[in-house]
Amino acid sequence: MKKFLKVIMHLKKNGNPPYTHNLNYLATQSGIYEKMTEEQKDTIDLIEPLNVEARYPTYKEKLMKTLSYERCKEIFQKTETLYQWIKKKLSNA
Repeated sequence: MKKFLKVIMHLKKNGNPPYTHNLNYLATQSGIYEKMTEEQKDTIDLIEPLNVEARYPTYKEKLMKTLSYERCKEIFQKTETLYQWIKKKLSNA
C-alpha cells in the first residue's frame, strides 16, 4: 500500500514522494484520504503498523504472535478492497 500511495503522490505532485512509512500522511498528501470512508481510513490505520513492524526483527516475533490465519485473511481482504477502490478512483480521474 505504501508504494502504491507514493506512486499516486508522485503522479499528482510531479515529484519524489517523501521517505516515510506513514500511510495516513501519504494518503492525505496524495488527495485520496478525504475521499475515503471511515472504514477505509480504519484499514489504513490497521495496516500502517504492520508495514513498519514487519521490517524490524525485534517486532517481528511479537507481530507474528498477534496474527492468526483468520486475522491475516481479514487484513488481506480489507487491504485488497482498499487497493481496488483507490485504483478505480485513479482510472476515473
